[in-house]
Amino acid sequence: MPRGSKSKYTAEQKRKAEHIEDSYENKGVSKDEAEARAWATVNKQSGGGEKAGGSGRRKPASAKSEDRKESARRAAVSREGHSRSSKASREAQTVESLRKEARERKIPGRSTMRKDELIAALRKAS
Repeated sequence: MPRGSKSKYTAEQKRKAEHIEDSYENKGVSKDEAEARAWATVNKQSGGGEKAGGSGRRKPASAKSEDRKESARRAAVSREGHSRSSKASREAQTVESLRKEARERKIPGRSTMRKDELIAALRKAS
C-alpha cells in the first residue's frame, strides 16, 4: 500500500493512478501491489502532488526573454565556428553530405566522385 496522503494530487493524477491500477489488476497483480505501482508511475511522470505556490514556480517573462537572447547568441557563435566553406570542415564531412552539397550546386559527375574529388569540385564551384 502506498504511503502518505493523496490529498495534494490533482483530479487528473488521481484518475490516472486509478486507471493504471485497474490495468495492473487486470494483468493479475495484487490490489496492494497494483496501487503501489500506479502511484509510483504517477509520481515518476508528474513529480508527485501539487507543488506549493502554484504558478509562482514559473519564470517571469523578463527571464524568459533573457534566456532566449542568450540562446540566440550561443547559436550565432556556434554557426560562425562551423563554416562549411573552410577546408577543415569539408574534410570532416561525410561523402554523402558532400554529394548533397554538390547536388545543390548542380556539379556534374558527382555521383561517381570520390571524397577528395568532391571536395576539389566544391572548392572550384565556390
